[in-house]
Amino acid sequence: MAEAPKKLTTFDLQAKVARGEKIFQVTAVDFPTAQLVDRSGIDCILVGDSLGMTALGYASTVPVTMDEMIHHARAISRAVQRAIVVGDLPLGAYHASTADAINSAMRMIKEGGADVVKLEGGEDFAPMAEAVVRAGIPVMAHIGLTPQLMSKLGGFRVQGRSAEAGAQLLRDALALERAGCFAIVLEAIPDRVAGLITERLQIPTIGIGAGPQCDGQNLVLHDMVGLFDRFTPKFVKRYVNCGDLISKALTDFQDDVKAGGFPAAEHSFTMKDDEYQAMLAKLPKA
Repeated sequence: MAEAPKKLTTFDLQAKVARGEKIFQVTAVDFPTAQLVDRSGIDCILVGDSLGMTALGYASTVPVTMDEMIHHARAISRAVQRAIVVGDLPLGAYHASTADAINSAMRMIKEGGADVVKLEGGEDFAPMAEAVVRAGIPVMAHIGLTPQLMSKLGGFRVQGRSAEAGAQLLRDALALERAGCFAIVLEAIPDRVAGLITERLQIPTIGIGAGPQCDGQNLVLHDMVGLFDRFTPKFVKRYVNCGDLISKALTDFQDDVKAGGFPAAEHSFTMKDDEYQAMLAKLPKA
């Protein structure tokens, strides 16, 4: 019997960075995609609230509930053997108080099966992050473009382009590091700002649209394989277009059925002739 892969920890991520290696993080939404991601050797699987758009059809991440996040986290955690499962805390799950933050994080770990949690926000949210860490749950921070606060940020816009905004991002990152976060996601910020933050922090940085100087990179699986086409951020690289492959398969299926090519004998179950005749003998005559 094959030995189960070693489960990664936050210390393994720090060790990778110390060796000069990159961290790989991918956002998945369900059991089969999480299995594929885990088997590929990805370090972290983010159960991101972006599933509101990629899996649930919402226009943004704002409507996503804690119950919906836990539902998906359960499926993903059942699939994963090696990667660190990062459970995203959605809008409203931690914003009102540190008590809310702790309770939501506990639910994500206990009910969702996540290994760690992620929360969005800068130094204003450092007390929430610190409270969760003190409660014994590792926290991944997230600054820059924070989709939960789209209305405040003015939409999906690059953050930190001015001198003051860039300096504030550094202050945010340092405050979250002091709060005890083990890593920080930098989303949609200038590469030079991300490089400076990475240089100043002792904890790993994971970029998504933040340039190559971060300690790791994150992409949403649906974006990188062509399964979400409502919009494509500038920072996304599409490695394959599964959407086209699936569309072709569905068209081929319909054509096959119309032409009588499916199901063929190899797709059908058979009955012995004597059993069929015996069955007919039991039926009333037509």
